[in-house]
Amino acid sequence: MRVVIAPDSFKECLSAADVAAAIASGVRQALPQADIACVPMADGGEGSLDAVLDATQGERRQLKVLNANGLPTQASWAWLGDGKAFIEMAAAAGLEQIPPAERKPLQASSYGVGQLIQAAVQAGARHIVLGLGGSATNDAGAGLLQALGARLLDEQGNELPSGGAALQKLARIQLHDLDPRLNDVQFEIAVDVDNPLCGPKGASAIFGPQKGASADDVAVLDAALAHFADVCARHCGKDERDIPGMGAAGGLGFAIKTCFNASFRPGVELMAELSGLAAAMQGADLVFTGEGRMDAQTLLGKTPAGVARYARRDGIPVIAIVGSLGEGYEALYQAGITAAFSLAPGPISLEQAYQQASEYLRQRAGDCTRAWLAGRNAAPAAGV
Repeated sequence: MRVVIAPDSFKECLSAADVAAAIASGVRQALPQADIACVPMADGGEGSLDAVLDATQGERRQLKVLNANGLPTQASWAWLGDGKAFIEMAAAAGLEQIPPAERKPLQASSYGVGQLIQAAVQAGARHIVLGLGGSATNDAGAGLLQALGARLLDEQGNELPSGGAALQKLARIQLHDLDPRLNDVQFEIAVDVDNPLCGPKGASAIFGPQKGASADDVAVLDAALAHFADVCARHCGKDERDIPGMGAAGGLGFAIKTCFNASFRPGVELMAELSGLAAAMQGADLVFTGEGRMDAQTLLGKTPAGVARYARRDGIPVIAIVGSLGEGYEALYQAGITAAFSLAPGPISLEQAYQQASEYLRQRAGDCTRAWLAGRNAAPAAGV
């Protein structure tokens, strides 16, 4: 029997590879002869880099860059060979890097992400997959452009300071100092949301508060990003602000889509392609997936929903083992999840859940496998 294990990471607890290994251990205890394929997954946000490296045996490269607050940090990116690179924006400008008390949504910059892109281009990348999600920034990618050589100037010709709020003073953009090699780079942007750049469903209104933005900050940022889009439209001849996904990662993809050759794809779809998920599922009898918390939001492009779509094509049952089950998780049953289980055996503290996560995953996976085997082997009831 072939079992495919394709989970996301459990944030701040276990990587996707660690989750997959724990589930595999439980499956083997219940079904020693199982042919198990572990396919660590992600949706383009935090943990995507590790999942890509695990799946592709790519080369991890490191670079000292500036984080969202402008402080030096060590960030990783992946060289996949044949002119292809993978960059996780959260590695350079992630929210988890910045303690809540130190978050600066008005000044936070995506400059470090641009530094990673420049490093990839210098290494010979002509195809860059960029995973969005988990950002501490709300600058519509302005900092990224500055890192790549663009100049963002006010009416007096002065360079704008970092951050989304400063964009309200933008008068013109100079792009002639951009690395010409960027013209030959194809960007694939992995996103898991469809928000536009501005407005009530835009980057500032929906994601700003989790980055520390007050109601007044949100108003400032939304107006500043709208002004940035106006100036970009004048200088670049196109207006991308309303395209779905432009609001992801503080609008980071907006700058790339406006200035470079870029396409947007669902993060799970891109990750599945990189990891070979479809091939792994060929001939599978059962699929396991999971994430830290499953709720109604999981339907909006998160890993378990994506994995279930692939499995559903071939009629393969899917069991989700998650850290916790939240409101609306039952909707996943209509999306291809066969059954979902929380890993905790009973009332426990969050600290205990973190410490024992691997063991709990192993136990639940073993329990689920035994239940699945019992159902598979049960004789039909009389008269049915």
